Amino acid sequence: MKIAIVGLGKMGMQIAQKLLENGHAVIANSTNPQHTAEAGALGATLALQKSDVVNAFNKDEQVVLWLMIPSEAVDEALLQWVAVLPPNSIIIDGGNSDYRLTKQRSEKLAAVNITLLDSGTSGGIHGYKNGFSMMVGGDSNVFTFVEPVFKTLAAPSGMYQHFGPSGAGHFVKMVHNGIEYGMMQSLAEGYQVLKQGPYPDLNLGQVGEVWQHGSVVTSWLNELTRDVLQEDQELTGVDGFVAESGEARWTLETAKDMGIALPAIQAAFDVRLASQKGEVSYATKLLAAMRNKFGGHTVNKS
Repeated sequence: MKIAIVGLGKMGMQIAQKLLENGHAVIANSTNPQHTAEAGALGATLALQKSDVVNAFNKDEQVVLWLMIPSEAVDEALLQWVAVLPPNSIIIDGGNSDYRLTKQRSEKLAAVNITLLDSGTSGGIHGYKNGFSMMVGGDSNVFTFVEPVFKTLAAPSGMYQHFGPSGAGHFVKMVHNGIEYGMMQSLAEGYQVLKQGPYPDLNLGQVGEVWQHGSVVTSWLNELTRDVLQEDQELTGVDGFVAESGEARWTLETAKDMGIALPAIQAAFDVRLASQKGEVSYATKLLAAMRNKFGGHTVNKS
């Protein structure tokens, strides 16, 4: 399938590479010329301008875009793309967008005969090797048309599923990230207790290794935490600032509207906000190091 990848950051570049290596025709578009050049070296067709993207499709081909850009940039990007896209084009928002906004955007695009699919995409910088986990919402017939893309990106051990109408995919991914906050916080707190407890010579990397074999906390997050601690359990130079991507915030807002209490996710979210004001600890340092391991997120140095 021919598809344009718009946004070639850490995950966007891996998506482009994975598609190229599996027979898809990829058109690369980015505001970063270096990223575009890197995609070109992988075999992508370069399209520096939006009009170049559209012209890279033949007249009889449906234009398909995969947006992999920050949530705060989506509205402006859609406005610009609508000005150049032909009718019946398909846009897939593969980033972390608020599902409530996704529903609104889908309605606006449908009015000009453009379909928006939402694909909450998890897997971080490991998706290229392991396969991405993708949660999709939007028109089911359009999803079926672009399904070959999802099949490729899920291989070898990822997965995808169409969950319903517009916003459903981003909704599922939003809750996924809220859960992720709570799980990460629990691991970080537990390892802090081990680190500062009555047995100062504990090897936390070995603890993580044991927990990764048959224990009930065996998980990819614990595996990544183990890797961090095996490299340097003192977390030298990590300042403990932990960013929040927005999805836990949206999960909490949605739950409040529904009258559902989320004390664990709320507590994890509050810790991240406090860390941004200087309230740091061994646990927040470990959180920052975890985020770097799975997503390549920047670690602030002390």
